[in-house]
Amino acid sequence: MRVQVISSVNEASSARFHHKTAIIVDVLCATSTIVSALASGSSGIVPVETVMEARAARQEGDLLGGERFSRKIPGFDLGNSPEEYCSPAVKNRRIIFTTTNGTRAIHKSSRADYVLTGALLNATACAKAAVDLRRDVVILCAGSNDEFAVEDGLCAGLLLDRFQALAGSALELDDFGHAMLSLYCDRAQSIRETLQHGMTGKKLLKLGLRRDLESCAIIDRYNEVPRLFGDMLINA
Repeated sequence: MRVQVISSVNEASSARFHHKTAIIVDVLCATSTIVSALASGSSGIVPVETVMEARAARQEGDLLGGERFSRKIPGFDLGNSPEEYCSPAVKNRRIIFTTTNGTRAIHKSSRADYVLTGALLNATACAKAAVDLRRDVVILCAGSNDEFAVEDGLCAGLLLDRFQALAGSALELDDFGHAMLSLYCDRAQSIRETLQHGMTGKKLLKLGLRRDLESCAIIDRYNEVPRLFGDMLINA
């Protein structure tokens, strides 16, 4: 089983996903929010790239969710805070969702055989789901402003740690994957602090969104694994 890790959405090309399972990681906060929404009973998340697409895709009963530059989009029902989606209001509701980096990364990987979304919140379940799909894996770290984000690399390393436990010596990593596994092993006891000291974490703290950061820092809170079927993410 071969696993490659891509450092940011800007480094991704569609050819790298052919015949593979893609795992999209955007810890702060898109994939954490998607996992939380499905765990709270949402019927599915439709990821779109633009605000205009989100408004056009909305049907009766749908919720609009998302952010631009870490702030809720004017006129939307929900932002990009996982805690907002841990609510009975999302139960059995379809959510049209757009974010600065995360939903763009999902679309970039659409040529993969399977697309999963992973976070610290569901890392073990996500790794197991990927192994069960019996494909080589590409982990795409969404990043921030087209650059690598440490929280996404930390999550990639956690996923690789779980892959090691499941696949053992059959696991083959690229060089960046080895580096991210080392990052996780070094910081495994300091997850929250690592997120706080990253550029995205600092931005959230400056905006008064400490609770969002803390919500995203919990490992294996959920067993849900969002998987793309057609244009919608549902529980795998």
